[in-house]
Amino acid sequence: MSKIRITKQFSFETGHALYGYDGKCRNVHGHSYKLSVTVIGTPISKADNVKFGMVIDFSDLKKIVKEEIVEVFDHATVFNKNTPHVELAKELSDRGHSVLLVDYQPTSEMMVIDFAKKIQLRLPEKIKLHSLRLQETATSFAEWFASDNS
Repeated sequence: MSKIRITKQFSFETGHALYGYDGKCRNVHGHSYKLSVTVIGTPISKADNVKFGMVIDFSDLKKIVKEEIVEVFDHATVFNKNTPHVELAKELSDRGHSVLLVDYQPTSEMMVIDFAKKIQLRLPEKIKLHSLRLQETATSFAEWFASDNS
């Protein structure tokens, strides 16, 4: 049977600041991110399976991405844990804000790498992550492809 790619799209709002950056993005600001998750697999061929004809149920993929990415990053502010913004992060957190301290610079490039790792760990064995596209603005995005990282 043929290999098929399916894609599910997600949206979330996240703030961040790029520590050490030489432009405006060193300041705390936010984006309306759009994440496209593409997986590849063979459609289920057993007619008695309730998922017959599907690579993966879109709702199952949605559950994984919502739990690992959207619910964690949506309306959160992300800082590199080595930034001097740690004091600001603690202040925000103490005031009830959602703050994430990550071990990387929270650029679209590094976020998409992080997302790929998290999603891959949750996919069923026969389903492979093919690619991710994280759109930061209307004209800017980062892409991750499994074929570039094997």
